[in-house]
This record gives sequence, structure tokens and C-alpha cells, in this order.
Amino acid sequence: MRNRTEPGWHKSSRSSSGNCVEIRKEGDRVLMRDSKDRLGPVLAFDLGAFRAFIAGLTAGDDPAA
Repeated sequence: MRNRTEPGWHKSSRSSSGNCVEIRKEGDRVLMRDSKDRLGPVLAFDLGAFRAFIAGLTAGDDPAA
């Protein structure tokens, strides 16, 4: 789902409570921020690391383990 307040940021269409992250592709990086704190810190991942992160989540891996 596109963030209507700032171009380029997206969040899950399944996020209805506001407890979500937003992502934005910028060159060969993916930026991630808290949807509740849009002026707060932004994490930056290279594209390969972000794809591996998403693949792990999809496979059911627990990143906290």
C-alpha cells in the first residue's frame, strides 16, 4: 500500500492498526522505518540482504532466534 503522505514509502495492505514498518527502495538499498515515527531513525539494507530477510520470513525463520 502506498503511503499517501510521502512518495515512495510503502507498507503492508494488511496493516490496519498502524503498528507497521514502511519500506522504500532507493537505488540499490531498501530503507525501513516505523510507520508511527516517520521522522525517527531509518534502517538501510542492501538489496540482497533485504531479499534474504524477506525470504527467511516467508520460509518461517525466526530472526530473533
